[in-house]
Amino acid sequence: MSSKQEKMEAFGRLLDILDELREKCPWDRKQTNESLRTNTIEETYELCDAIMQNDNENIKKELGDLLLHVVFYAKIGDEKQEFDIKDVCDSLCNKLIFRHPHVFGDTSADTSQKVEQNWEQLKLKEKGGNKTVLEGVPASLPSIVKAHRIQDKARNVGFDWEQRDQVWDKVREEFNELKTEIDHMETDNMEAEFGDLFFSLINAARLYKINPDNALERTNQKFIRRFNYLEEHTIKQGLSLKEMTLEDMDKLWNEAKAKGL
Repeated sequence: MSSKQEKMEAFGRLLDILDELREKCPWDRKQTNESLRTNTIEETYELCDAIMQNDNENIKKELGDLLLHVVFYAKIGDEKQEFDIKDVCDSLCNKLIFRHPHVFGDTSADTSQKVEQNWEQLKLKEKGGNKTVLEGVPASLPSIVKAHRIQDKARNVGFDWEQRDQVWDKVREEFNELKTEIDHMETDNMEAEFGDLFFSLINAARLYKINPDNALERTNQKFIRRFNYLEEHTIKQGLSLKEMTLEDMDKLWNEAKAKGL
């Protein structure tokens, strides 16, 4: 693996290349924070895809794409004389030291849960930090990820079930309330109760140390593989999916399942 000096030189080379692109490339020259934002979100999801697939070659590639965005934002900040990449690194280092007193100070934290609890208290004390426990949850997070993060932050200040199996009573309660609203066919109330049920299931996943977003994406990928198998074999028979009976579709679906797809 590379030495620390080699890593520093590679990072410096990246900064030099970006400086030249910003000066000489018409596309790079016209970029702003606002124009880069949507691309940054896309690059983040591409990295997440590579991680889900355990594809180290693409993880490396997508990390590079995301790193480009980090140094690009810092370059724009430098041009505005507001901050530069050194300020970004210094800010991060200071935050890491402040939030890890169990490593750089005298605080004791012998479990990851204790570390997280300390973090929430430290964030409330930070200058310019969170003023409330839930303030640090980005409003634009996808809803499943946001629900998981909200619940995790609440847990870190002691707002949680005493026993994790108690959550199943809540899941059943929310499911029954949803069924009641479905019987009444009140659309707005059904939506509200679906939300409550999803929230309780995400809570259950958290309590059993399951990441709900990863779990759902795993099922998404499984469905895609099996549906692609179904579609491919339908085409081989000279048919379209619209011509297949549900029974025929189920047969191919179960074939895909038996193949471990």
